[in-house]
Amino acid sequence: MKELGQKVLAGDVRSASRLIRNLEDQIPGTHVAMQQIFTKTGNAHVIGITGAPGAGKSTLTDELVFSWRQRNKTVGVLAVDPTSPFTGGALLGDRIRMLRHAEDKGVFLRSLATRGSMGGISKAVGEAIHVMDAMGKDSIIIETVGVGQQEVEIINHAHTVIVVLVPGMGDEIQALKAGLMEIADIFIINKADRDGAANLYKEVSNMIHMSVAKGGWEIPVLLVESVQEPKKFAESVSVVCDKIEDHYRFLVDNNLLSERLRRKTAAEFNEALWGAILQPVLDDLDEGGEMEKMIDTLLKKETDPYTLAEEVAVRYKNRV
Repeated sequence: MKELGQKVLAGDVRSASRLIRNLEDQIPGTHVAMQQIFTKTGNAHVIGITGAPGAGKSTLTDELVFSWRQRNKTVGVLAVDPTSPFTGGALLGDRIRMLRHAEDKGVFLRSLATRGSMGGISKAVGEAIHVMDAMGKDSIIIETVGVGQQEVEIINHAHTVIVVLVPGMGDEIQALKAGLMEIADIFIINKADRDGAANLYKEVSNMIHMSVAKGGWEIPVLLVESVQEPKKFAESVSVVCDKIEDHYRFLVDNNLLSERLRRKTAAEFNEALWGAILQPVLDDLDEGGEMEKMIDTLLKKETDPYTLAEEVAVRYKNRV
């Protein structure tokens, strides 16, 4: 595992893919490779792209990658896809939309499966960000799976959060009220040639004006043209790139980046504690067959989950 970590630091794509796969599969000993790379991370700008299904996040991400490559920046993309019910892996829908970058050595694209994780992202996403960061990527994009109103977890991992809306979908403002307003640094109205784009722009702008300012940052609402008009689409996405970079400079210049990094680090530490403390207990209960016995007693209503959990906690505390 130490050798795997060293290869990732050298930028080896195969090793990075293997390490991310090991993280997803929770292969024992993977933390050794993460220990190798962790101190070399913290240099990339992490961008989260979220929004309802069908909002065009993958097409937008694809063009953002192209625009950054035109500016000679290296890019990593973590596309979170729905989980296959048969293999537990990602269904790879997002990667199919970004095939034009497959041969570009300056782009590393990886799909992650949600595997039941709520919030629109995979449990492995925080560690996968570190892997891409250690490879030396300038920008890392996390594209969430598209579950709408639950996608607020992205704020724990991204420096800049983009919320993508589309006119006429019917749930735009409901999604905003459900928490996306609080996490958005940039709003994008995609497919802005559709009817209702002007009304959506007005509604979102009004909600921004009524909300509390985010440390002095004025949240922009950007219109992105239809992909069916390639030139206009590319130009509008280039403007999005400019705004993303403006936001990162704003965070740095106003000493706000450290606040986001602290939140991100706290979330990652919680995940690490879960893996180091809770997961071994669950594995132990499974291997000994005790988990099934406990579930049986719960189904028979002979006890309750809270009492059982307390008993397990006391038992393992006494082992320490």
